[in-house]
Amino acid sequence: MDGTLERLKPSAPARVHMILAGLLWSVVGTLLASFGAVWVWSSRLPHAVLWSIVAIGIGLIKSWLVLDRAAGRIVQRIEDRGDGRCVGGFLSVGTWLLIVLMAGSGRALRAWVLPPGIAGLLYLGIGIALAASSRVIWLRRAGTAGPHEPA
Repeated sequence: MDGTLERLKPSAPARVHMILAGLLWSVVGTLLASFGAVWVWSSRLPHAVLWSIVAIGIGLIKSWLVLDRAAGRIVQRIEDRGDGRCVGGFLSVGTWLLIVLMAGSGRALRAWVLPPGIAGLLYLGIGIALAASSRVIWLRRAGTAGPHEPA
């Protein structure tokens, strides 16, 4: 039975896992930031442009202080696991569960608690942070990690 599961497992080389991780962070970050910007700018939030700049700034700070390290841990996980691992395994089960929890929380906040303009600022900042920190994965994938990116 164990051999059958191994043969059926969708496996991929580590470089594919790295591309999937980079795409996940880039696409989700871009989508969150885009939806957030639309919600902010279509709301009646006073000084929407100024608040958007603040959200972007906070997102960049979060990227630099928090998410760069998280992206570095994902890169390290992929490198440590090597080739031929399950394609969804570029993130741990705990990380996948955290993603589901965060997605559900964001949806609940937007639907029941926060007005669209404020939710948009939150989405904009988080999206910018994710998209900016995706560079850690892409640079490592290219073999050119910069001075701030984990080696």
